[in-house]
Amino acid sequence: MTERIPTPDPQPETRPDAAVVRDALGVGVAVGLSGFAFGVTSAGAGLTLLQTCALSLLVFTGASQFALVGALAAGGNPVTAAAGAFFLGVRNAFYGLRLSQLLRVPRAVRPAAAHWVIDETSVVALAQPDRRSARIGFTVTGLTLYVLWNLTTLLGALGAAALGDPAAWGLDAAGPAVFLALLAPMLRGTAERAVAGAAVVIALVCHPLLPAGVPVLMAALAAPVVLAVRGRRAPGGADGDTAEGTDGDGAAETESRRESEEAR
Repeated sequence: MTERIPTPDPQPETRPDAAVVRDALGVGVAVGLSGFAFGVTSAGAGLTLLQTCALSLLVFTGASQFALVGALAAGGNPVTAAAGAFFLGVRNAFYGLRLSQLLRVPRAVRPAAAHWVIDETSVVALAQPDRRSARIGFTVTGLTLYVLWNLTTLLGALGAAALGDPAAWGLDAAGPAVFLALLAPMLRGTAERAVAGAAVVIALVCHPLLPAGVPVLMAALAAPVVLAVRGRRAPGGADGDTAEGTDGDGAAETESRRESEEAR
């Protein structure tokens, strides 16, 4: 009888701190420079320099900030504009639920850490193989992005004031362009693209019928509609992507068993 030699447990994967810092700095710098476009857009929407900088300092979530000033620029009611920005920012709360378990930061610094829970810091932290790397990635990304975003917001607002009317320079298109650039990476699967397409249709239909800012809120109805349609089409309530993944795993398992029987 052949004696089985015990194999050691695999060690957890780690990454060098320098590699984590490099990736975090790359994300922080690339996105942080977009604050210039927000400063220009906010100034063009009629917000003062103090109001523009306060939004970046206190809100610090790009998509919500662009949604707010975009609705205000279109003549929307401030309450409606704030509601649309709020709904966009709710996603950060779900990021926080996952990051709180991963990072486990001390209670004293949780309020400050919560302010940095955004798309970019969440992506960098969740991509790391261990808690130490996740903490480094989250901290470096958050610090770099926060400093650059607020600095470039100030520069953008000052530059817009010096240039005069942003529309005369075509800078009024900077906000929507950056907003789309922030959302585009999220449209990876069929469901996400279907929701985005349906939201565009709803917003376009509602635009001439409802006050400015309200069509953005109505576009949120696209998500439950698309999910309901996909749930009815898929057997047993599972979507097509999940079914394909299950079939693929089953085929791989069958092939593995066949090879084992042939080896015997």
